[in-house]
Amino acid sequence: MKRIILIGPFPDPLTGVSLANKVVKEILEESEGFKVDFINTSFPVFQDKVGSFSLRKLFFFFKINLKALRLFKNDIVYITPGQTFFGIAKYMLFILLSTLLNKELIIHVHGNFLGKQYDELKGFKKKFFYYLISKFTKGIVLSESLKNNLSPFLDTSKIFIVENFAEDFLFKDLKKDINRNLQIVYLSNLMEEKGILYLLDALAVLEERNIIYKAKIAGNIDESLKEKIVTKINKLENTSYLGIVYKKEKKELLEWSNIFVLPTFYKMEGQPISILEALATKNVVIATNHAGIKDVITSNVNGYLVKPKSVESIVKPLLFLKENRDKIKEIAELNFEYFKNNFTVQKFKNKIIEIINANTRVK
Repeated sequence: MKRIILIGPFPDPLTGVSLANKVVKEILEESEGFKVDFINTSFPVFQDKVGSFSLRKLFFFFKINLKALRLFKNDIVYITPGQTFFGIAKYMLFILLSTLLNKELIIHVHGNFLGKQYDELKGFKKKFFYYLISKFTKGIVLSESLKNNLSPFLDTSKIFIVENFAEDFLFKDLKKDINRNLQIVYLSNLMEEKGILYLLDALAVLEERNIIYKAKIAGNIDESLKEKIVTKINKLENTSYLGIVYKKEKKELLEWSNIFVLPTFYKMEGQPISILEALATKNVVIATNHAGIKDVITSNVNGYLVKPKSVESIVKPLLFLKENRDKIKEIAELNFEYFKNNFTVQKFKNKIIEIINANTRVK
């Protein structure tokens, strides 16, 4: 029996990382040979200030660190840290104590900023950052192009790829009538760096040009942008905001839509689970050529890769699909098969368990 402790954010709030951790926990609890413990490091306030420092955060993580004694009862420590200096440093006690106790120490990086942060650091902070990450015995990234986030710290034999997933309930018993009209969905946190403002401006262009469409926006709104976002949505006749959607509501939303848009330039982005959810529910994907998205989406095959921070770049494929409606059904059906062959929870489960069980330590 392997005793494993998962340390990182869990829902709520619901993010790609917290959902992934929830699923990893469920996978291990349902698998033979594991006894699972976890420490939830989710900061209770959602805000678009990633990696920022505050006294409130300091006190919150001080309390989290008091739980480090639980490491003594576990054999494997699996951590999903942040990607900034503070995002790594706040796990310092867990990393150093795990090393001292000779625990298997796994880092799962859900983004593409860790390597860039290391390049930007100088002096002691750079050395300390390197020291902490180099203590991990295994590393997991989301796709091939994201390996360079761990290659400065770990040998390539200890870096593994595990693609993200979409949950089974989304694609099983899918009731999808692929309407050839533009039925657009945005499903992610409503943060500036996720590109929501650019999407809303693109929808405004469609309305100015009298293009027929319907759009539904869902996700947690960054409080600092709430007034601005709500004002933009209220000016659009064919766009509605649904708030946060879960399970049944999420599936119904993605069954209704046929085009998923995520114009993200989020610096912590890796491989958005929402894109895989769109594939699973037969949606054309319009997303930015950013982070690990290009490892999942091929332009003109699964949808269209667009430029970050460009309203015109979002409008262009929407206008093309409006004039070439058969293309919506063609891409949607292809995406469904592509998803089933690559991004199910079962495939994620097989890889996670294989990596946890892999022996990479030098004897």
